Amino acid sequence: MARPRLLPDNFTLALIATVTVASLLPCEGTAAVIFGWITNLGIALLFFLHGAKLSRQAIIAGATHWRLHLLVFACTFILFPILGMALKPVLSPLVTPDLYLGMLYLCALPATVQSSIAFTSLARGNVPAAICSASASSLMGVFLTPLLVQLLIGAHGDTGISTLDAIGKITLQLLVPFVAGQLLRTWIGAWVERNKPVLKYVDQGSILLVVYTAFSAAVIQGLWHQIPLPALAGLVVACCVLLALALIATNLLGRYLGFSLEDRITIVFCGSKKSLATGVPMASVLFASSTVGVILLPLMLFHQIQLMVCAVLAQRYAQRQEDSHASLERSN
Repeated sequence: MARPRLLPDNFTLALIATVTVASLLPCEGTAAVIFGWITNLGIALLFFLHGAKLSRQAIIAGATHWRLHLLVFACTFILFPILGMALKPVLSPLVTPDLYLGMLYLCALPATVQSSIAFTSLARGNVPAAICSASASSLMGVFLTPLLVQLLIGAHGDTGISTLDAIGKITLQLLVPFVAGQLLRTWIGAWVERNKPVLKYVDQGSILLVVYTAFSAAVIQGLWHQIPLPALAGLVVACCVLLALALIATNLLGRYLGFSLEDRITIVFCGSKKSLATGVPMASVLFASSTVGVILLPLMLFHQIQLMVCAVLAQRYAQRQEDSHASLERSN
């Protein structure tokens, strides 16, 4: 039986189930400590496998397209933070102050890797450039996201984190396993490629562990008593507005700067998306456990909205390409 179009994907359903379980059965005390250690190990394994999966040949193939990469990085790490700050008069009335801080955190994150590449491929864009841009964005985020968080959220006086301390923790927990995976790719890369369908559950399981521990701590602190339903509805609107502006801006910038259609597709899908896989582990390092749940809500909603919107957009790009090719064949 075909899957209903409006039914979310299995991972989204798992996220919803995890938040529900954390709301009804939050872990605390000794159980929270144990889950914390397991979560840290899961995150390290997640980034180790990311390092082992990343092809150096793919990076070299796309690395020469420096104008495209600069534009994608500018959209990811400059345009988004500017939008987050500029939209404060619009977003603040829709959401609570804590949820707005979550929106700012979302704006500071790097781009997704897997879905950006997948949508670029589906839309018939420049896939090697997408691989390079998305992967480099993820690596740069290890250093740039803590700086941006300090700049955006620290300006509100709502974080006591040290930027250098945050970078050190993220380097130890995320970058070191990633580099280890890259160094061992010669020996384990083929095994990782063969077992991708199974290993994706390590990725998803690590994220679900972080979400469970984060929301457990938030629920114990009274998360659902702090966020009224109108604020949740406003958060959906805020995420839609932010994504719409990012999609429009990346498309217009690509056209204005004279990029080809294939390159513009890459710019749209790599420059308008934010990484749940990177954002969830980083939040557990950057923020106190009692605030992580609220901080992650905007990211989780934005993630699902961007997947649904970009899936439709990629199909339209692909259809446009097919129609164009068909027209050329008929004219010849």
